[in-house]
Amino acid sequence: MQTQSPRLEIRNLTRRYDGRLVVDDVSLSVMPGQVTCLLGPSGCGKSTTLRMIAGVEMQDSGEIYVDGRLVCDTVFRVPPERRHIGLMFQDFALFPHLSVAQNVGFGLSGDRTAKSARVVELLERVGMGRYLNAYPHELSGGEQQRVALARALAPRPGIMLMDEPFSGLDNRLRDGIRDETLDILREQDTAILLVTHEPEEAMRMADEIALMRDGRIVQQGAPYNIYNAPVDRSAVAFFSDINVIRGTVRGALTETPFGHFLAPGVPDGQEVEIVIRPQHIKIDFDRNGRGPNPTSQDGTPARGVVERARFMGSESLVEFRMDHDGSVLKATVPNVFLPKPGKPLWLMIRRDRCFVFPAGARRR
Repeated sequence: MQTQSPRLEIRNLTRRYDGRLVVDDVSLSVMPGQVTCLLGPSGCGKSTTLRMIAGVEMQDSGEIYVDGRLVCDTVFRVPPERRHIGLMFQDFALFPHLSVAQNVGFGLSGDRTAKSARVVELLERVGMGRYLNAYPHELSGGEQQRVALARALAPRPGIMLMDEPFSGLDNRLRDGIRDETLDILREQDTAILLVTHEPEEAMRMADEIALMRDGRIVQQGAPYNIYNAPVDRSAVAFFSDINVIRGTVRGALTETPFGHFLAPGVPDGQEVEIVIRPQHIKIDFDRNGRGPNPTSQDGTPARGVVERARFMGSESLVEFRMDHDGSVLKATVPNVFLPKPGKPLWLMIRRDRCFVFPAGARRR
């Protein structure tokens, strides 16, 4: 059986600005119908990578392939308009002097009848069929987004590059348009490369996430794996709030007030950081100065005093000042749980939800 080849493949892309390495040896591939998300903080090189793929910016080294065909290296370069790549950006970039129909049909080749049929088909598909003769300034943000989507789809691109195209929409509108956009693109078997700095958007949309930092991809994989098997502390923190407990390794074990934690492969004397998300801390009541019994799953309980508690809508966030060292740990609890400040409670940490990293370690 023949293996499907990537629709888009980039190999070892680098880009420098004034001697500063902005994109550093980035490689990835996107299959037909797949959504890959370049995720990372502002300034990490995501948008620069997208612009090089689109052909509006040249790489200093590396290669770009579409359907196995070289479209750009440092010598050979296919012009942007011949790469069969669609673009969607945050600002929509509709032409203000053209009607909705003219915007969608802009750049389409072929006879007038075929172009008109394609425009009507796409506008009906995105729910904008009755706005053929309207102009962009007459439309809401969500309606402009739909028109921009139709225009990007009109030439039937094999690849769609999307640079935070939904960030200008309000949350309720964003979810619907985002899901609708992906449904249409997947129906056409388009390979999608999406740039965002929002972890929730990446988790919701992507089949695969490439986590970028300082110009490099530091981790790549399915959203479940990225979230549950992060490469370092910064990767955990990018997706959620974290608690950090520090300790020193002795005989592959780290002793803490919450019991021992395994640290295989870490040399004796090395400091480690035990990272846990607030939702994985268990809370139990104080029983005249005693907590629950230790368990193999949750370890040894440690006591803390409530500093503050806030209801966040679907969960409650409780902050504790720990007895053993005065540090602050945060725990989230589903629904309403609002203990009063000063109340002593016991905390336990799920062993299977902890990540142990050498102190200061950071993937490059």
